Amino acid sequence: MQPAATKKLSGVEKPLSAASLSRCGLKIADAQDNSGYSHARSFVHSVPGLEQFPFKIWAKVLARQWHRLDDGKMGYGELAGYRPLRKAIASYLASARGITCRWEQVIIVAGAQQAFGLVANMLLDPGDSVWVEEPGYVGARGAFVAAGLNLIPVPVDKHGLDVTAGCALEPNARLAYLTPSHQLPLGMVMPFSRRLEILEWARQRDAWLIEDDYDSEFRYIDQLLPAMQGLDQHECTIYIGTFSKVLFPSLRLGYLVIPPSLSEAFTSAIGIISKGPPTHLQAAVANFITEGHFARHIRRMRKIYKERQDALLEAAHSKLDGLLDVSPTNAGFHLIGWLPEGIDDVAVSESAASRGIDIMPLSSCYQHPPKRGGLVLGFASVPPEILRNGIDVLASVLPEVANS
Repeated sequence: MQPAATKKLSGVEKPLSAASLSRCGLKIADAQDNSGYSHARSFVHSVPGLEQFPFKIWAKVLARQWHRLDDGKMGYGELAGYRPLRKAIASYLASARGITCRWEQVIIVAGAQQAFGLVANMLLDPGDSVWVEEPGYVGARGAFVAAGLNLIPVPVDKHGLDVTAGCALEPNARLAYLTPSHQLPLGMVMPFSRRLEILEWARQRDAWLIEDDYDSEFRYIDQLLPAMQGLDQHECTIYIGTFSKVLFPSLRLGYLVIPPSLSEAFTSAIGIISKGPPTHLQAAVANFITEGHFARHIRRMRKIYKERQDALLEAAHSKLDGLLDVSPTNAGFHLIGWLPEGIDDVAVSESAASRGIDIMPLSSCYQHPPKRGGLVLGFASVPPEILRNGIDVLASVLPEVANS
């Protein structure tokens, strides 16, 4: 259904018809991304544990920026971003993710969503084909639709995006969007051999790769593979990161690491599109990183999120046995709960929503109907007791939907 829109005529709000929107506008309006919420409920995904954020430390860091405001921070600032933040990010990525870059290659944007749109509009033309993971992240798909691109849903296997399948569907795609460190939503890690395979495809086809490293900070068991960007010898990978998952979503700060040849063009584009995020917030994040608060916060939250995942698994295995197949994850903010054959995950999501529980149906991550339904069970945003209450609700919802 087309979302409602209005325009003001003679002081009266009147509904816009679908014909009032451009073709591009219709596609954007139809590509809705309802992922993530700002409130604390059981199973909300893509939202960190905000009640655990070090508010007092952040307030002090931010207050220092207000007391030190000068014309450099009160003006538009550097288009590519606040230089100390770009340097701090480059240093962090080199040590934590094996990223090979100079600080000049780091571009600060208003969240990963803006980064997707920037890449799509700067490197591709409307009608160009882009590989996207099936299932995959709806936010990235929406940005590519808005840019007028032709989306090619490429199935994932146990190693991530299937390059052979992608070549069979559209060998001449101009870009591939990937979440190799923790596939969104299914959670597999792309092994070294598959990374080399897709890098070789990009080299041969003169294509671009987007490496979306959205939650690599939170790894609970084995050692994480370094970022794919560090393997790229031909400068075809654009690495995208975000502070929304590590700090808090409303900060709206993300970043790209781009090949040196693109720096000037991307910087000019930021000047046209947005002038960049607020400089004082960028300065505060830079200090938060360089003073060690960032690394301490990540270490602390890893432990908390592991405890929350364990609580969710224990409750699910105790009360949902036979109703939902839930397995642990090695990383990230969510688990996948697989439903029995024939159970509609949208119906489960709607029934749970009527009882105050937000659960994303796994089918919403697919462009084509999946063979089996599932639920995306976020565990990071709330304490164990709220998760257990959510499991109690699911324990009553699932049988009702199954028997309806």
